[in-house]
Amino acid sequence: MKIGIVCYPTFGGSGVLATELGKALAQKGHMVHFITYQQPVRLNEFMPNIFYHEVQVPTYPLFDYPPYETALASTMVDVIKNNNLDLLHVHYAIPHASAAYMAKQILKKEGKNIPVITTLHGTDITLVGRDKTYAPVVTFSINESDGITAVSQNLRDETYKHFQIEKNIEVIVNFVDVSRFSRKPLDAFKKVIAPNGERILLHASNFRKIKRVQDVVKIFYEVQKQIPSKLLFVGDGPERSTAEDLSRELGVCDEIRFVGKQEQMEDILAIGDLFLLTSEYESFGLAALEAMAAGVPVVSTNAGGLKEIIVQGETGFMSDVGDIDSMSKQALSILSDNKTLQSFKEKAAAQARKFDIHNIIPVYEKLYERFLK
Repeated sequence: MKIGIVCYPTFGGSGVLATELGKALAQKGHMVHFITYQQPVRLNEFMPNIFYHEVQVPTYPLFDYPPYETALASTMVDVIKNNNLDLLHVHYAIPHASAAYMAKQILKKEGKNIPVITTLHGTDITLVGRDKTYAPVVTFSINESDGITAVSQNLRDETYKHFQIEKNIEVIVNFVDVSRFSRKPLDAFKKVIAPNGERILLHASNFRKIKRVQDVVKIFYEVQKQIPSKLLFVGDGPERSTAEDLSRELGVCDEIRFVGKQEQMEDILAIGDLFLLTSEYESFGLAALEAMAAGVPVVSTNAGGLKEIIVQGETGFMSDVGDIDSMSKQALSILSDNKTLQSFKEKAAAQARKFDIHNIIPVYEKLYERFLK
């Protein structure tokens, strides 16, 4: 098949999943064309069946905001026509689904029908999409898609709850390449972070308000009082400075490292003992799944789709949003002794294997084939 994939090229869950999906499809012999405004961060090596098409958005004095959606739709039309694509798979509804609808209509006028699959990822539905500025277009463009998927049952339910969707939404869960994350820790790297054998806690996100990164600092503050520990923050975003300020206020800034955006998450996760995810909402929780694939148990909130991947008391623990006391106690119970920690690590890795990429890719292939008949 010749498949077009449209996504955000950044470190967020939707872009990571879309890129990993494209790479896996290419490895199975499909021709995959990425269409976006810059090269996706996970597309960091040459692969024979992968093509990248950059969306160029010219700037003119007339435009305060360059019309990306129009440029994207035009690029879609160009790539579909010139490469004879069979199908277009767009990830994250805003603005990809509406741009795909526009491209589909243009091609229809020229006698070509291109099936469009829209995958909903989370904030396109639960946060941004609900804004009345976008809601009518989001609803329309989702309904006009040939196929609709969501990355968790929770997200599917939320979509039906808040939008007038007339079509069936299929759940195809997020996945992880377990082989990529199953690696031994780099001893030299671990020694730099925890020179005296301290426990290593991790958090990775885009540092937006919804991630509640201050809660991560508060949990770590309680943990390090009882167990010598270090905390690694991976990623960047608007709330990073707030987390830095709080770490200084609590006197733990010397025990915390902010390492910014990192492409090689597998090397960082390999040295971790516990992953903290304190989000107000997670449609699925890909960061948690990647941690589990690396054998790192997770202490998180019970928000959104996290309940679909974390097994309470086995692969980690979940608490109500903002319950610092509960999450701190749960973290301490996992980290208190090596035997308990090892048990959680093994069960986390076993649970992640259920979501291995090789189990999920055939589901997408069957979905594509349905719309090509």
